[in-house]
Amino acid sequence: MAAMDEFDRYRAEMNEKLLGSGHLGIKRFFALDTQAYEDGALDKKTKELMGLVASTVLRCDDCITYHVKQCLQIGVSRDEFLDAFNVALVVGGSITIPHLRRAIERVDELLPQQ
Repeated sequence: MAAMDEFDRYRAEMNEKLLGSGHLGIKRFFALDTQAYEDGALDKKTKELMGLVASTVLRCDDCITYHVKQCLQIGVSRDEFLDAFNVALVVGGSITIPHLRRAIERVDELLPQQ
């Protein structure tokens, strides 16, 4: 859990630096990103799973960790994670496998074993 605590600490600290810069474009992008995952025609759970798949295909481990944590907060199950990982693998190909390994490691760290 210490790695996840460090991830949260670092992310919050660096976001504060970026947002504290006063740069309007950065603030607007962060706001747009936050709003994109709110309930709409698609619910938050679906959007977070989409974000997780996109992050995996794009091979961004920080984004994968963020979306795993968000998904867990809204009740995504291990089976739902595995379905999402399968979609990412099919879309992204074998190059996503190392990222899937880290993603399932994050899930295992944070999700009580079912």
